[in-house]
Amino acid sequence: SPVWPGNEPFTAEPVKTFENDGFYQQKVSFWEHTGTHVDAPIHFIEEGITSDAIDIGTLFASLAVIDISARAAEDPDTALTVDDILEYEATYGEIPAGTLVAMDSGWSGKWSDPEAFVNLDADGVQHYPGFHPDAAEFLVTERDIVGIAVDTLSQDPGNSTDFGTHITILGAGKYGIEGMNNLSAVDRAGASVFVGAPKWADSSGGPSRIIAFNRGR
Repeated sequence: SPVWPGNEPFTAEPVKTFENDGFYQQKVSFWEHTGTHVDAPIHFIEEGITSDAIDIGTLFASLAVIDISARAAEDPDTALTVDDILEYEATYGEIPAGTLVAMDSGWSGKWSDPEAFVNLDADGVQHYPGFHPDAAEFLVTERDIVGIAVDTLSQDPGNSTDFGTHITILGAGKYGIEGMNNLSAVDRAGASVFVGAPKWADSSGGPSRIIAFNRGR
């Protein structure tokens, strides 16, 4: 699993086996923000809520998927903008309140190659798409979303230095999801999503099972 530079990777160590113990169990170790995972507000906002306190009513939501994959294939530093949102709405209608807005940049296709997924340059700067902070501000002030999701390692573009999108989304009490997969298989509009956010106490987020349901299927 690709991880943030400097973080130890996920490990799973068998500690109980059928041969020795009559049952099977592993000990797992991981940074909270590993794999497909939720960012809770407290991840960037000191007074923000933890993952276990996220309102369960926001974890089943309508889903809007905005496709910027063609642009991302040419420019890994591209960002999802307000113009992308308005173009999406010109086709599918205004994003309704209570929606999770996902960026499909095609980046999940690099998941099996962590080096390509993180895409570090010689100066240690990451390069992959994310939401522009202006787009994040628009979504929380004009569209009353529950959160945003990306198929990359960060809500912000990889080369961000101020994490403006994290601060805007999490500062508004919304949640973010990073490392999404299979967004190309989801209807651009009309799908629903269940966000299996982690429940351990005081969590800043953690690996999550995200399940989308296309309308009528």
